[in-house]
Amino acid sequence: MTGEVGMDDEQKKGSGDVTSGLKHDVSVVKETFSLSEVPREAYYMGLAGTIPYLFTSMTTVYCAWEINHATAGYGLLLNEKNATQLLHLLEPLQIGYGASILSFLGAIHWGLEWAGYGGYQSYKRYAIGVVAPAVAWSTILMPIEGALITQFLGFVALYYVDIRAATVGWVPQWYRTYRFVLTLIVGASIVLTLIGRGELPDHIPAPTDRAKVFKMGEDESKEKLAHDEAARAKKEEKKAAAAADDRSGEQKEDKQRKTDAPAKEESDGEDKKGDEKEDKDDSEAKDDKGDKEDKE
Repeated sequence: MTGEVGMDDEQKKGSGDVTSGLKHDVSVVKETFSLSEVPREAYYMGLAGTIPYLFTSMTTVYCAWEINHATAGYGLLLNEKNATQLLHLLEPLQIGYGASILSFLGAIHWGLEWAGYGGYQSYKRYAIGVVAPAVAWSTILMPIEGALITQFLGFVALYYVDIRAATVGWVPQWYRTYRFVLTLIVGASIVLTLIGRGELPDHIPAPTDRAKVFKMGEDESKEKLAHDEAARAKKEEKKAAAAADDRSGEQKEDKQRKTDAPAKEESDGEDKKGDEKEDKDDSEAKDDKGDKEDKE
């Protein structure tokens, strides 16, 4: 009996330790991601800085959806032509904005070095501010997919550098969590853009095709151009065929109505004549009956 009581006490104590451990872990996670130590100005401005990334990524996915689901060139809100033009307009916007943000994150370390935060580190910290814009600048010259992947790797690499900087005291401790949240949003936006662009149909010309032109010979370039033109012409033919079907359907309906109209008028005329004949017969029958009654 005593042994059983002792075991119950040990089990309760063990379950209590597990519960308290879970509560402690949850509280640590909440404290880590609460960003309570982050200055409110930096917090709000940083989140606002992710809006262009989210906007361009979501719009890219939407344009890809419109292009894939267009019927005879027409989509839900945008036709295929407008969706393609908007898609190509978003490409330099997202790449240019990403290059600016990546350069800005590197330049922060120059400001910390000038302020002497964590001591003066000389070229070690200046190098961070030089490499980041160099990588960002190179992405402007790349095709869209290569630029997005390079910027994604640049953001992740710079996040790792910032974690190391926080560990050695070069930046505030809250900066690592702050950078994690912003890098997560930016990275997810880049991945979303790549997924959307991966769903584009083959006949949509992409910047990668334009980049291949530099490596192609004249004959290959003409062949590629002819292939693209044939794809566009095929799309236009489908669109024209759909419009022609609509017009022919309307013409058939009009012709059918015109054909049915005389037959209907003839039928109505015959019905009217029949009614008149019946009325005449009834009238003659009544007259005959009246004459017989008069004779009697």
